[in-house]
Amino acid sequence: MKVYTKTGDKGTTSLIGGTRVPKNNVRLEAYGGVDELNAHLGMIRSYSIPEESIEEIVRIQNVLFVVGANLATDATVSDLQQQLPCTSEDIEFLEKAIDRMDEVLPPMRFFVLPGGDPAVSACHIARTVCRRVERRILDMRETIEVDEVITRYMNRLSDYLFVLSRKLAHDLRVDEMKWEPAK
Repeated sequence: MKVYTKTGDKGTTSLIGGTRVPKNNVRLEAYGGVDELNAHLGMIRSYSIPEESIEEIVRIQNVLFVVGANLATDATVSDLQQQLPCTSEDIEFLEKAIDRMDEVLPPMRFFVLPGGDPAVSACHIARTVCRRVERRILDMRETIEVDEVITRYMNRLSDYLFVLSRKLAHDLRVDEMKWEPAK
C-alpha cells in the first residue's frame, strides 16, 4: 500500500464510508485536531515521566484513535461509529486518574503560568490543543450528529492534562509560577 494516493490533490478527501469532502470541512478540522492532540501526547510520553503516567497516556491515545475514527465516519454509509464507541468508562478512567493525582497535590490557590519544565509545558500545550479540538467538535455538532460522550471525553481530557501538568511539576519539584495581573 502506498502512502500517497493522489486522490486528495484537488483539495478533497474521503471520509470513512467513501464520502468525499473538502479538506477544510469542519469534520476534518475536528478529527485532524484529534490527530494533532494525539501527537502532542506522544511527545509527553517521550519525557522522563512516571510509568503510571505513560500507561495512562497510551490508553488515552488509543481512545483518541477511536474518537478520530468516530468523527471521520460518515454514519449515513458506515456503521463503524457503533463498532468503535467512546464510552462512559473512558470518561470515568480520566476522572479516577484526576482524583488520584489531585490527592497528592497542594490545593490550587492561584492561576498558574504554563512552563517550568519541558514535560510540564508539553502538558499545557496538549491541554490548549484539546480545548481547541473540543471547540471544533462543537462546531461539527451544529450540522453533524456527534455522540455527546465524545464532547464530554474531550472536556474531561483537558482537565486531566491540566492536573497532569501540576502533578509532573510536583514530582519534578518545579515551582508553579503564579499569574500576577499587570499593575
